[in-house]
Amino acid sequence: MPAQIDLSKLSVTQFAERFRGEMIPLSKTFSYFCASVPMSEEDLKEYLEEPIGALPPAIAGALPKISILLVPYLERGNSHEKRKAEPPAADYVSIERPPEGRLSPYTQLKLGEETVLAFALKDQEVAEYHYRFYHLLATLTADHWTDDVETRYIRVLRDELSADVHGEVDEPSWRLKQAMRRSQNVRNGKAFREYARQSFADTLTLYLHGICCDIDVDTGPRQLPSRYLRKRLLLLEELFPPPQGYAVFPEQLEA
Repeated sequence: MPAQIDLSKLSVTQFAERFRGEMIPLSKTFSYFCASVPMSEEDLKEYLEEPIGALPPAIAGALPKISILLVPYLERGNSHEKRKAEPPAADYVSIERPPEGRLSPYTQLKLGEETVLAFALKDQEVAEYHYRFYHLLATLTADHWTDDVETRYIRVLRDELSADVHGEVDEPSWRLKQAMRRSQNVRNGKAFREYARQSFADTLTLYLHGICCDIDVDTGPRQLPSRYLRKRLLLLEELFPPPQGYAVFPEQLEA
């Protein structure tokens, strides 16, 4: 950590503004600034170059300009006294480990036209960092999905609902799926649209993470059956082909 950097009582927004001019470009879309432990060449590859290099060109080209901040710890703002109508308190950059209930692994904010993604690196596994990185990018993609992508993905979801398929890819989409089933109109309306978007983001997270890394899909009563999950991944592979030299399925690696 450079001695001249004082992180005390800096919100993530203040930190991003302060070091905006010191961001190191990685591509036309991504730049970064590291205020955590010094990054070796291997760290740079593992945390930034490899996960960014594995992005499908169609997704990388559609993302907004993104600044990545790598910091020691993030501490949640003291928001318990705020009213519901007020925005949540800002997260803070911290050198020291915050109390257990105040730890935040990542945060996202807008700074002008840029999207800032801040990640706490200390006491975090690289695999967990990769998951969170791709989940944020998948959510950004879902926020601006095209009509064609939305129509084709929703068609897959409607087929699953017609077959009364149980399960989902991740906890957020699972909860929204259950809420949608309890509503009166399962295939239309606000509850379905919220579920569809979250399902797309969760499935796209798995897709992107799987292109970059060798991961296993957790099995369990809430997990989407494998043949339906494969159908979703095949659709995403068609919509967002992986970069040259990357594979989606194990048999492609063997080939």
